[in-house]
Amino acid sequence: FLLIAVVLAIGIVLVGTAVGLIHAHPPIRILAVASLLLFVVLVIRASRRFRRMAVNVGDLVDAAGRIEAGDYGAQVAEHGPSEVRTLARAFNAMSARLATTDRNRRAFVADLTHEFRTPLAIIRGQAEGIGDGVYPGDPPHVAPILDATASLETLVEALGTMTLADVGSLRLHREPVEVGVLVNSSLAAFQSLADGGGVRLTAEIAADTTAIDADPVRIRSVLANLLSNAIRHTPSGGSVTVSTSRSGEAVSIAVRDTGEGIPEEVRSQVFERFVKGPGSPGAGLGLAIA
Repeated sequence: FLLIAVVLAIGIVLVGTAVGLIHAHPPIRILAVASLLLFVVLVIRASRRFRRMAVNVGDLVDAAGRIEAGDYGAQVAEHGPSEVRTLARAFNAMSARLATTDRNRRAFVADLTHEFRTPLAIIRGQAEGIGDGVYPGDPPHVAPILDATASLETLVEALGTMTLADVGSLRLHREPVEVGVLVNSSLAAFQSLADGGGVRLTAEIAADTTAIDADPVRIRSVLANLLSNAIRHTPSGGSVTVSTSRSGEAVSIAVRDTGEGIPEEVRSQVFERFVKGPGSPGAGLGLAIA
């Protein structure tokens, strides 16, 4: 209101001087006429700019209301004054991120529902069969229930780990870890599984490999997931090799197998949640956690 009052006062003074209502010498009157013309031009340009800005801000308000209602794909036109264009670009980037997050959330819930449905169906079917007397309550018919329960337990634990990682609350208990001991002990843990599938396990530990600063539980879990996948997808007579190398202060651990490899269609997505190859019995969370 103060700005409007000042503009009106200036306009009245200029008009009064220009038309002779306010006494002034001729040179001053000429200057007043010129100033009045310039003042009118500036007011017209400012009003047009204000109208454009008001329209753009109105679009932003409408789009914000659509986002509030759940339409996360709402976008606004990026035109008008530079300040409004900057605001519109920031708004569009925000709405795009919201839309992506919403799509990921919906996909996550759908995948999670699917992963829970299968073991729960097994537990219910076996339990109802035993309860109705269709199956005897012997170990062969109880085993599927225990296996499905173990799958659910693994899934819940994996989801808990991912949730902690997402919010930055996953605590790592770092300590010096001997890489050679880590690799050999991990291979020993999977030796029986490899023997059952006719797969040979081999370790190639570089002589200059030093201890690393890591959480032994977490790094062992990562290596176990890679070994499990490698053994599962390697045919009988094949091999799985775990090798280490050093580059400066960094130590690399590689797991190679002679299996069919990761299918081309999922290769770029293997570290995303619930992504798994055909025939994989897991939930598709292991590599995402790794």
